[in-house]
Amino acid sequence: MARLERIRVFPVKGLDGINVETSAIREGGTLAYDREFGLVDEDGEVSNGKDFETIHDLRADFDPGTGELHVEAPDGDRRRFALDEADERSRAGEWFSSVFDAALTLERNSSVGFVDRPDMGPSVISTETLETVAGWFDDLTVEGARRRLRANVEVSGVEPFWEDRFVGDDAPTFTVGDLRFEGVTPCARCVVPSRDPDTGEPLPEFRTRFVEKRRETFPEWADPDAFDHHYTLMIIARIPEGSRDGSISVGDEVRVVDR
Repeated sequence: MARLERIRVFPVKGLDGINVETSAIREGGTLAYDREFGLVDEDGEVSNGKDFETIHDLRADFDPGTGELHVEAPDGDRRRFALDEADERSRAGEWFSSVFDAALTLERNSSVGFVDRPDMGPSVISTETLETVAGWFDDLTVEGARRRLRANVEVSGVEPFWEDRFVGDDAPTFTVGDLRFEGVTPCARCVVPSRDPDTGEPLPEFRTRFVEKRRETFPEWADPDAFDHHYTLMIIARIPEGSRDGSISVGDEVRVVDR
């Protein structure tokens, strides 16, 4: 049976994610706490892993129950910030500014979050896809692939690249528990998946190898016209407005539904 294997959200955009057992759907159609906080520069741009390579040097954890962010720098400097409080977010912004040597503020968006595609919703991948991709590279573990690719929703009990079937003309939808998900677009990848999530060191020839293997394993059930190129993995989905007053939980049954 296909089931929801894992829910991962990234409370501060660019930092480590956390696994949660249940996630409510926000009014904007994204998962609660996903990219709820973002480091914003003087031009109003939200920073991420593409902007600061040293972001991989930080270890972070977040407690949704208390709203506390715990973060540790490579030199052992450990900080705790209660992000529900405006003055604590200000203090956190000052600390991150010193770490990255840049003028940053830590801001909050609780309706949609600082996601890359605010008109869409969660990213979706299958466990079997992660296992397949990990096998393309020496010394890459499934957990390593998971941390590099940073998906929100992970589905198990299906074939590799299962998620590719939900984009393109006449694509079906799927449900997680009682909530409906519609595929919107394949996720084009950036430089971040090529980097070790702990050290930031790039995996040699990552993109070349990835594209080669993705082309070789592209599933027959996927619509090739929906993919501009082969440097894509996972999809970005949309949760229709009628489903946004619910939640999803690990263990929920996942079913494919024709439109």
